[in-house]
Amino acid sequence: MIDVAFTRAEVRPAEVAVVIDVLRATTSIVQALASGYERVLCCDSIERAEQLRGPGRVLAGERRLLPPPGFDLGNSPSGFTEPQGREVVLTTTNGAPALVAAAGAAEQVVVAAMSNLDAVVSFVRGADVLLLCAGTDGMAGLDDAYVAGRIALMLEGPRTDGARMAQCLAEHYASPEIALAASRAAENLVQSGLEDDVLVCAADSIHTVVPCVTQASDGVVEIAATASEKQSFRSMQSVEHLA
Repeated sequence: MIDVAFTRAEVRPAEVAVVIDVLRATTSIVQALASGYERVLCCDSIERAEQLRGPGRVLAGERRLLPPPGFDLGNSPSGFTEPQGREVVLTTTNGAPALVAAAGAAEQVVVAAMSNLDAVVSFVRGADVLLLCAGTDGMAGLDDAYVAGRIALMLEGPRTDGARMAQCLAEHYASPEIALAASRAAENLVQSGLEDDVLVCAADSIHTVVPCVTQASDGVVEIAATASEKQSFRSMQSVEHLA
């Protein structure tokens, strides 16, 4: 079954949950792991992130789109192209809590963005898939729903009405750039002088890395990379998952 949850409040048990926060957390996670960071530790609060600060770890995140005081990086994907340590500790308003929620419900959690869309589709094909949109401030986001629709269109099998709705949305827009720019999340970024992030996040399938949650506990999820051409969801089911 292919289903879409338009906010994290709709998360449900599934064989695999695909978490989408294209503007910008999941795009940044994909970029970080594609650039050579070993792991990303996503936290549901600033306090948890600060507790994980340590040698070899880069503290990154955002609140109201800007880096919290004392953090090394914000949440712009371009900030993760050159590793400054071995691991990233990341806390964001929408994406990080969605990942934590998914880890508590699904057997496996995968991170998706436009930038690794083709790789994610290949990875989850044949599974019971919940496409979980992070949304914006607890509300559905056009940007995440568009990406969910793009993924749903490429998967085979029965689907819910939510998946059909997302597919219709994806078919409405001529390009990822147009779809993402039409969202409230993009408007917020533009108003904050971060319009370049919208174009960066619209890049289609430029990475083959598939980030997967390997451990989860106490509001923190550990994410590591899987190369889609070498692995599939079925072959990853033996990965230890603590939820």
